Amino acid sequence: MRRAVPPAVAASLGLFAADQAGAQTAVETPVADPFFRQRGQAVRDRPQPAYDAVGLKVGGFTLWPRLQSAAVFDDNVFAAPTAPRAATTLRLTPDVTARSDWGRHQIQGYVRLDFDRNLNVSRESATDWRLGGAGRLDIAQGAHLTLALDLEHGHEARTAVGTDPLTVRPVAFDGVSARLAGRRTRGRLRLDASAEVQRRDYDDGADAAGALVKQDDRDRTTLTLTGRAAYALSPATAVYLQVAADDRDYRRVPSRPDRTSTGRETLTGVDFELGGLIRGDIALGHRRQTFDDPRFADLDGLGGRGRVTWFPTALTTVSVAAERAVADTGVVGAAGARRTDLCFSVDHELLRNLILSGRTAHVEDAYIGRDRTDRRFSAGLTADYRLNRRQGLTADLNWIDQASVGAAPGPRYRALWLILAAVARF
Repeated sequence: MRRAVPPAVAASLGLFAADQAGAQTAVETPVADPFFRQRGQAVRDRPQPAYDAVGLKVGGFTLWPRLQSAAVFDDNVFAAPTAPRAATTLRLTPDVTARSDWGRHQIQGYVRLDFDRNLNVSRESATDWRLGGAGRLDIAQGAHLTLALDLEHGHEARTAVGTDPLTVRPVAFDGVSARLAGRRTRGRLRLDASAEVQRRDYDDGADAAGALVKQDDRDRTTLTLTGRAAYALSPATAVYLQVAADDRDYRRVPSRPDRTSTGRETLTGVDFELGGLIRGDIALGHRRQTFDDPRFADLDGLGGRGRVTWFPTALTTVSVAAERAVADTGVVGAAGARRTDLCFSVDHELLRNLILSGRTAHVEDAYIGRDRTDRRFSAGLTADYRLNRRQGLTADLNWIDQASVGAAPGPRYRALWLILAAVARF
């Protein structure tokens, strides 16, 4: 069962980066490229030849198999406001990524399984899976197309943002997403366009009394179209205009409000790099979300996102990120939430084979159609110790404190969990 923190594994469509730590390879990009932003290298992105997995060569492909076994100690397994119950979960996570080694074009695929067995509360056990692939077609110098497809079956974590723990078992869902994107770079001008379709279907659950907890009104299909034009002012700075539109088509349920909406967002931004010291991408603009159901007021206001990464030394990376957007939610009676997300993280390479990380985040969800605002603070510490190329150990400590205010407040709770894991990779 996935936790809200740390984040779930990234989809394969994200820049074709292999999911395994040892699967990362340095990309030779000409420094003359005005959009090249890798002069400063993050601690977790830097290759470590003595400890990175080399993978298995199979024809024109390289495979990176990986197996993680973990014990999860949770002091509030139900995310309950009172009388928290502690539990221990054993987790086994095998996954493999395959990527082509061709000089032009590229194909990548991955598959991942998550087997969770709770030793104290059997109904909290779950089996999830995720698989997908992506391909890049190099049309000409500076022009390519990418196509990606991802499938998944998962369970919603009790601590997931925007959910109420009403069911006796975690809510299961199935998802599929497809994305087509293109890029054209010519001199100082770069054009990007993408179209993405996501489908999410939730299974109904049951409450403690055995009554059915319907989830049909959460089923949705989302179409997102994005266009971006960037112009490089210098080899280290570019300005851009980004326009996005989305259509969120929810299943109509007679007894519940219709959550269907359309959104428009226009952002102007700048991405930059100050030598090898600071790298950033900041954009601000206007966001509007219009709902089909007249009971929900339209959202009209500030939108934006940004991320700044600082490299004070070669061994330390500091990142700050913020985003303001409209989020889907599982809260009954709400069409969505205006979300403000702030996070801060630090990675430090204490030893060549030991990386320590700390992070904090604050998420505020102001729900649409319901007088409720959730405020969540989270913090975490991680230690990754690599014994050699094939074995490693990980310790991950996470804490969440959620509060809720308004006429119809949600649950308030605190949760602390510790993950101790051993990793084998090739």
